[in-house]
Amino acid sequence: MADRLTEYRRKRDAARTPEPVPEKSPEKTDQNRFVIQQHHARSLHWDVRLERDGVLVSFAVPRGLPRDQGRNNLAKHTEDHPLEYLEFSGEIPAGEYGGGRMTIFDSGTYETGKWRDDEIGVTFHGERTTGRYVFFQTGGNDWMVRRMDPPEPGWEPMPKFVAPMISTKAAKLPGDDAEWGYELAWGGRRVMTYVSGGRVRLTDDSGEDVTKWYPEVRGLGPALAPTEAVLDGEIVAFDGPAPIATLLDRRKQPKDAAAAKRASERTPVHFLAYDLLWLEGHSTVEALRYAERRELLEGLAVAGDHWQTPPYFPGGGEFALETAHAQGLTGVVAKRLDSPYLPGRRSRLWLNISR
Repeated sequence: MADRLTEYRRKRDAARTPEPVPEKSPEKTDQNRFVIQQHHARSLHWDVRLERDGVLVSFAVPRGLPRDQGRNNLAKHTEDHPLEYLEFSGEIPAGEYGGGRMTIFDSGTYETGKWRDDEIGVTFHGERTTGRYVFFQTGGNDWMVRRMDPPEPGWEPMPKFVAPMISTKAAKLPGDDAEWGYELAWGGRRVMTYVSGGRVRLTDDSGEDVTKWYPEVRGLGPALAPTEAVLDGEIVAFDGPAPIATLLDRRKQPKDAAAAKRASERTPVHFLAYDLLWLEGHSTVEALRYAERRELLEGLAVAGDHWQTPPYFPGGGEFALETAHAQGLTGVVAKRLDSPYLPGRRSRLWLNISR
């Protein structure tokens, strides 16, 4: 019988990688175990591995397993892996095959519904991954994977677009100060940010896709993975202590890749997240108040070289205004702590205050 790990060994040098590289041919097993590894290689993906005849039949799934029945995700059939990979995690050195950080996302057992050369049906029983999935071949090593079971009760698909809620201009701070939270008015460009499958999509307030103009923000997807969320915030360019709003709309730059890259290098931008509108299959716009959404947002730890969650101030409007002026900003945005999110609507639940 042919050694099913020949291709695996050919691509790896046991002296250069921490991966298991067994010398012996695998023996058949009678177990149905699986592992899903989150692999931060040249591009983020998830490796789904199914125990079968002594090896792990493996697929690289760029966006992870779909969470609902409405989409099929790409799955690349890769070489069989040894069973020792069921417990492998670690850093594969740069320059080696599959170089990058690998962590175990989930593991458990599975049941086989069907197993053919061109179609595999399984039911996962893991801590984070459950339900029926079908992998089906579309050509060569190109496969797709589809979820067959309905999602969990109350699950909602990620919206394609959420229109931003709009503040109302006000001349002074609200009188009932303790009932409000205060954010600095950054004067940047409003964007809605959709994070799914380790990827990021940005839209402006009209729904136009502006992702390509802000490549610095793309790393937010892998940083939050596997979390899926919709964030409200703005794009701000910093030059010294004060933000510059006039350089933010890169659509006004020459529309070619080289010019966009040069603009990016001249004026690095940052995404500032200040609201959370959808999280892991659940909308928060009506179900949660502003203070609750902020608490969830801060739990996501949106913090990196080009993205962050700036603080807000529950109560203390005067202090917030002083802080804004010290940073060269025009003012603050006051938001009722009990405010729902009203997509596309202007409301006095949010006040834009300058002084």
